[in-house]
Amino acid sequence: MIDDADRILLQRTLDLAERGARTAAPNPCVGCVIARHGTVVAEGWHIAPGLAHAEAMALDVAQEGARDATVYVSLEPCSHHGRTPPCSEALIAAGVGRVVVLSNDPAPHASGKALLQLVDAGIPVDIVPDDDPLAIAARRQNAGFRSAQILGRPHVTYKAAQTLDGRSATRTGDSRWISGPEARARVHELRARAGAVLVGSGTALTDDPELTARDCDPPVEQQPLRVVWDRSARLGAASRLAQTVSRGPVLLLCAPGADASRRAAVAETGIEVVEVADLAAGLDHLHARGIQSVLCEGGAGLAGALFGVGLLDRMIVVVAPKLLGDPLAPGLLGESGAASEQMADALGLAAWSCERIGDDLWVDAWLREPR
Repeated sequence: MIDDADRILLQRTLDLAERGARTAAPNPCVGCVIARHGTVVAEGWHIAPGLAHAEAMALDVAQEGARDATVYVSLEPCSHHGRTPPCSEALIAAGVGRVVVLSNDPAPHASGKALLQLVDAGIPVDIVPDDDPLAIAARRQNAGFRSAQILGRPHVTYKAAQTLDGRSATRTGDSRWISGPEARARVHELRARAGAVLVGSGTALTDDPELTARDCDPPVEQQPLRVVWDRSARLGAASRLAQTVSRGPVLLLCAPGADASRRAAVAETGIEVVEVADLAAGLDHLHARGIQSVLCEGGAGLAGALFGVGLLDRMIVVVAPKLLGDPLAPGLLGESGAASEQMADALGLAAWSCERIGDDLWVDAWLREPR
């Protein structure tokens, strides 16, 4: 059984796991706490592939203090030999007295195996129920990893800003700036944690964004892959994306048969050009490259297309205290092919939360919970 003291230390595992949010992929973020009679003996977290797993880091600190102690982990320990030895074997060898697990490992080669090994070794294992808020938070924390393992595609989050009357830009396409500086700063942290940042050709041509993660604390060590869905390969050499290839890779996804001279002109800038049949194929390509999470930053047309084919998992909407008052200005979603004629048929959210940040409201909406 899980008691209140357990819950405090389980929350701590989530806090520790966050330290690997920018660097752990394609591995999951994991945090570990080793405690004796409620007193923390050691902590660990996974930093990056090839480095110690959270349990191994904590065990190395605890040494003999781990014997008969309780080990709290945000994700089921690994049971296989990869770049590092199995954590399940390390826990058994250390003689721990109990293991409390927040979420299962969805990888087919790992799921459930470590737990069986621990039980077979006589170590009691407590698993937090799936519907517990802490377990839900643990799955959300590794939404990209879980999507890659279960769905075979990256997890897709659409971030957008809108006015109070629901407009994401003027009718001319101008959207700078709807949200305030505090919200925009948080978006840069979202970019820092994403495997890729995705925009459509309309946003790339109209806003001319750079899409790098900037002014983050601590500074970003590796930029996300910047991706443009540009079926006609219209992105020019003078664009900020083309001019900043040296700061981080840029990928242009175009339709098969896009004009060869345009493709060649884009490629000459150092931008990689790949032909894909549709958005689903584009996400398949990103998955094959090891990208687990995609942050879509615009615009309404691209978001509507993703929504229409069931590829949107989460929406982060910044609502600004502004009124545009133009019925012809675009909303959050463009033509999706999945419009509901009756309000009763509208898609409900799996979960949502809202907080104030600066003068804006930050709405975090999950269209589906990570499995």
